[in-house]
Amino acid sequence: MSDFTNPSIISHVSVGTSDVKRACAFYDAVLATIGARRVLDEGFAVAYGKQFPEFWVQPPHNGAPPQVGNGAHFAFSAGSRAEVDAFHIAALAAGGKDDGAPGPRPDYGPEYYGAFVRDLDGNKIEAMFWDGAPPE
Repeated sequence: MSDFTNPSIISHVSVGTSDVKRACAFYDAVLATIGARRVLDEGFAVAYGKQFPEFWVQPPHNGAPPQVGNGAHFAFSAGSRAEVDAFHIAALAAGGKDDGAPGPRPDYGPEYYGAFVRDLDGNKIEAMFWDGAPPE
């Protein structure tokens, strides 16, 4: 039994892609800005994280083309506003599409700073930084 305790309620998430190699080139560049890296590469599927596989990129299991989830997005925790900014810049440079420039998101809380992009398959991803004490 491991002594590691995951502080998150999420074990992992996956996004579908039609081209794993192309998607991984995008996520290699983008997730490095927040300190994440490839932690597992099965060839057909690749997992990213800081310590363990948290974010998977792979073709859909049913063999159908990937589809974007309506209302779904994946938020990555950044360590600073500068990391959020770097995430957004790297995503656009790697071919992503802007879906919300870096900045405060007062509707989410006065401490919330985030940026949104669409990856190469249209999945909505975000980097966010909580600039203050955790919410109670």
